[in-house]
Amino acid sequence: MEVTLLGTGAPAGLPHPDCPCAACATALGPDARAATALLVDGALLLDLTPGAAFAAARAGHSLGGVRQVLLSHPHDGPPVEVPAGLPQPVRVPDGRELTLLTGHRVRAVAMDAGGTGYAVTGPDGRRLLYLPPGGAPAGLETATAESYDMVLADVVGRPDALARLRAVGSVGPTTDVLAVHLDHDVPPGGELRRRLAAAGARAVPDGTTLVVGAYEDVPDVPRRTLVLGGARSGKSVEAERRLESFPDVLYVATGGTRGGDTEWAVRVAAHRERRPGSWRTSETTDLVPVLAADGPPVLIDCLSLWLTDVMDEVGAWDDAEWAGGGEKALRERVRELTEAVRCARRTVVAVSNEVGSGIVPATASGRRYRDELGRLNAAFAAECEQVLLIVAGQAMVLRA
Repeated sequence: MEVTLLGTGAPAGLPHPDCPCAACATALGPDARAATALLVDGALLLDLTPGAAFAAARAGHSLGGVRQVLLSHPHDGPPVEVPAGLPQPVRVPDGRELTLLTGHRVRAVAMDAGGTGYAVTGPDGRRLLYLPPGGAPAGLETATAESYDMVLADVVGRPDALARLRAVGSVGPTTDVLAVHLDHDVPPGGELRRRLAAAGARAVPDGTTLVVGAYEDVPDVPRRTLVLGGARSGKSVEAERRLESFPDVLYVATGGTRGGDTEWAVRVAAHRERRPGSWRTSETTDLVPVLAADGPPVLIDCLSLWLTDVMDEVGAWDDAEWAGGGEKALRERVRELTEAVRCARRTVVAVSNEVGSGIVPATASGRRYRDELGRLNAAFAAECEQVLLIVAGQAMVLRA
């Protein structure tokens, strides 16, 4: 089964008409996208958009063989003209199945928002799932889950849709996840590709034809990632974004609750509010057992607070205790942590502060902490497949 993406953008396309934003200004060439529409084996058209016939012609295809046109969501704006010879577009009621003369079977999938998803099985038995913009499948159960060779969805706008599909086994390591309905909320080009790759997804230019079931280009999600950054740089947001398309994430908060500290409580509440409801939280600095255990992805926020706790334990703030064994004890704790990262089998995303580029601390204890955090970050980064530095909310890839 072959799929040609006649468009991969949001319903308004990308760039938006008359929009002055930076994303629209740079959406040029292969990063310019028409409204999403799919042509399956030249026989099935999913979503009829303006200029679909011309888009098909540019991709080397014709709509002359289309036997069914299905709509996934209402189209705003003026009515779209149906090209001569094309069947009248329809939306299929949830749960209804169609069988085309070409041998394709189509089932309408219920969404949690407006729109209809379509599960398509080709004559060769390959299966794809196409979801409308802003929608995620509703009522998924493991017992009735279907596995797909390809999923085309609003990965950027609804990462939880991908998490739901992964939770029931509908999306696996060999599923080719394509981001469609791309809007101007994420910069195009390299930044978009980087963010999607972290979710195990990718985007392709309009007009691309793909073979369903060929997964050679499916990006590998790095098992271990370290996200560095200064205060309010966006490092925690970046780390959370990397895992929001995965279910059952364990969020390890190393800072504790700090009873009586109102400002800290506000910070903790803001972090909790951002996290998906399916995530679990563990407040602990005992990271080695967490890393050694099998399980879902884990997000550690953050290593700098872990270091503070360990330095408290070994007496690092007292020169005599530091010289009398505290330094050696800290080195051993860091070695144990990095060894656990090296052996971890679960996906790990860790956050840490980058404090070595600022003003030299005025106190000896401050300088000691700065130096030890730099050493910890370097040791942890050495065990990670990917390392990012976040500056002003922008990710700089240090290792990929």
